[in-house]
Amino acid sequence: MNKSRLEAFSDGVIAIIITIMVLEMKVPHGAVLSDLNPILPVFLSYVLSYVNVGIYWTNHHHMLHAVRHVTAGVLWSNLLLLFWLSLMPFATGWMGENHFAPLPTAVYGVVLFLAANSYVVLQHAIIRADGPESPLARAVGADRKGLLSRVVYFAALPLAFVRPWIADALYVLVAAIWFIPDRRIERQLKDG
Repeated sequence: MNKSRLEAFSDGVIAIIITIMVLEMKVPHGAVLSDLNPILPVFLSYVLSYVNVGIYWTNHHHMLHAVRHVTAGVLWSNLLLLFWLSLMPFATGWMGENHFAPLPTAVYGVVLFLAANSYVVLQHAIIRADGPESPLARAVGADRKGLLSRVVYFAALPLAFVRPWIADALYVLVAAIWFIPDRRIERQLKDG
């Protein structure tokens, strides 16, 4: 398979995910500013999820630029990542509708944690297909940033049952760490 088909399919799925998330926000009844208060948690969870999906999209885009060979392993790994990302609208809506209650906040964290792990699975599949000296392998290296993200997500899961706001703050922290797209791949492609 051509990598452009993989990119196009992934972009389409991610666009649908974002569309579903925004459609989950219901228009408030009333025309005064205070009528927005009940949907504030839904809006905040949407913003966090939009940023997270955007982060995955930009980094996925950069990663696919480094791909030389698209194998069945790469295709299935990509589908795994898209599966977890496709659960973002559900997790986002549930967390927002329930005002960041412990269980929905933890489920949101599970989706983030499994999406992050799936991203790493996709990285490894691409490196297996392209070889240990591939641009992606050189760019990713030990991937401390990715490991730190997964550790923070994992730590947030039990904290969601203690103080959901701490888990939410950790989710925001990881998003802040990744908000600037990962430049390692761009540098490697430019230098390599």
